[in-house]
Amino acid sequence: MIHGMSTTQRRAPFDTERTAAEVNEEIRALWLRAGGTLSGEQRRVYQRLVLEWSAAAPHSHEQSRSPKVA
Repeated sequence: MIHGMSTTQRRAPFDTERTAAEVNEEIRALWLRAGGTLSGEQRRVYQRLVLEWSAAAPHSHEQSRSPKVA
């Protein structure tokens, strides 16, 4: 018997309506507010935003690029 496994469907971690460009703008604003050095909490926010950006970004090989931070 397998214990602890859910059979219900989970939601996507970044079920968002925001575009990659919108998330990228938030990433840029975070870096600007931080003055180029992120605190621990800001790093966690940045990591969440990068994952959200990745989920929203086009998945073609040509357009798959990292978010621009400045």
